This record gives sequence, structure tokens and C-alpha cells, in this order.
Amino acid sequence: MAIEELRIASRRSQLAMVQTNWVKQELEKANPELTISIEAMATQGDKILDVALAKIGDKGLFTKELEAQMLVGRADIAVHSLKDLPTNLPKGLMLGCITEREDPADALVVNKKNERYQLESLPKGSVVGTSSLRRLAQLRHSYPHLIFKDVRGNVITRLEKLDSGEYDCLILAAAGLTRLGYGKRIHQTIPSEISLHAVGQGALGIECVEGHPDVLHVIKSLEHIPTSNRCIAERAFLRELEGGCQVPIGVNSYIEGEELTLVGMVASLDGKRLIRDKRQGNSKDPESIGLNLALALKDQGAGEILQEIFKDARQ
Repeated sequence: MAIEELRIASRRSQLAMVQTNWVKQELEKANPELTISIEAMATQGDKILDVALAKIGDKGLFTKELEAQMLVGRADIAVHSLKDLPTNLPKGLMLGCITEREDPADALVVNKKNERYQLESLPKGSVVGTSSLRRLAQLRHSYPHLIFKDVRGNVITRLEKLDSGEYDCLILAAAGLTRLGYGKRIHQTIPSEISLHAVGQGALGIECVEGHPDVLHVIKSLEHIPTSNRCIAERAFLRELEGGCQVPIGVNSYIEGEELTLVGMVASLDGKRLIRDKRQGNSKDPESIGLNLALALKDQGAGEILQEIFKDARQ
């Protein structure tokens, strides 16, 4: 039996609402008879703005409140930036759909006085804003002469801090800037050789309640198979390494023909140790590619790096 109403849970941040409204509009195009509503709310990650995310150590900072709405029957689906969605979901919930990916790369955004520089030419002591340990570790590895400073708040707040001179530049997700209409602020797309992106970055994940095939049928109209296969491989890699937002883990993935290539890295917080490798396989079996790469990095010492990070986090 076809559903007549669909209720979407979403964060109320500007970027989250842009993404959720896009999902709503696309589902309405495919299902004109369906009534779709949005329930927007603030999550723990939205409320805690004076503490670095890495120090909180909670992998569900941006998702738990939305998941609770589904589990108590107040929402049918939740729209997430896939990079925020933990790889292990609460019992009764599932990742129902992954949408076509925007550019997953990290981007350099500069204030006016630094427009003549690229990342590799920034003067010694330049202040770089980032709240991501993944970006921090990789950039420290390549550019130890730069100063890195935590930055919180939504994209607009961060850009205001940059333009006021609090930072010389910021590292942000290219996808978020593009979706918010700030694509022109991208000064440089950072190559994957320097900064591998976050797992799932650039894609949206639609989470839903298990055992509701009618809802799953509706949201599957937005599934993008190549993106889904790439992100499933990335998430399998992350799951095996047991990493969250507080761990420097990065990836890159691409598909050529039927072959999926996954590149992954694990780094120490200071950037001095960085282990990187890649694995290929059939794109129809992405889970095994991610698992094999994670095991390969563990064999090369990634496990010891992660254990040290987890130990420090508990102290």
C-alpha cells in the first residue's frame, strides 16, 4: 500500500535545511500525490559551539535527536550529511538511500589579504582555521610551518570570522560551500594527494526505519548507484577502523568501468605519522574493498596510531 504522507526530520542549520528541502522537492517531483513535511530541530552538535568537536568524542553529535524522532514514530526519514552519520546505526534504523555526490574535496577559502597565495605558498605562521582532526593531521604533515586554530559555527559564521581577520584562511568542504551558494569563495580545491576527504563527504544519506518497504520504495528514487557504492566502501573502511569525527581518517574513491578504487589514510594527531594505501575491486562488492583496505592499513601500523589516539582521548 502506497504511503500518503512522509515526515522528514532535519537539523535546522542553514546547510541542513538547504539539503533537506532539496530532498523534499525531488521526492515531490517523483511522487506528486505525496504530502511531505519537515520537522527541524537543533542537535547536540549544533548547541555545543564553544568546545572542539574532537574533545566531545560523540559520533552521533548531529544525528541522535533526528534518530529519536524516527524511533518514537514522529518522523519517517531523516536527511543527513553522510559524513556525519555513524557507521553503526541504532537498532531499528537503516541507511535507506545515498544521493548523488557533490565534489567531496576539501577547499581553501582565504581572506582578501591572502588572495595571492595558494595553500602551498602561504607564509610561515599563517593561521589556518579547521575543526577537523582529519584535515589538521594531513595539513600538519605537509605544511608544518603553518599555525592551525579550531573554528566552530556554521559556514556563514566561519566565513565572517575569516573576513574579520581572525584567520588567514579556512579549510571547508567544497560541497557545503556550493550548496549554500558560496562556491565563488573556493580559492583552491585541495588535491587528494594533500588532503583525503571525510568518509561520505559531499553525499546525503537518508536514514529510515527498518521494516517499512513503502517508505524505502519512495526514497530509493533518489539513490545514485555509483555514489552509493563508493560511500559503502568508504563506510566499511571507517567501520573496521572504528573511527569517528575525533580520529584522523581520510579517503578518496573513484570508479572506472566496473572497478572501484579506494584510497585511505590514518594519521597521528601531530601529522608526523601518516599511513596511506589503496585497494581495488569490483564496484558491486564495495564492502569487501573497504574492509580489505582497513586491514591493510592495520598491518602497516594504523592500529597502533588509533590506539594511541583513543588512549589520549580517554585521559
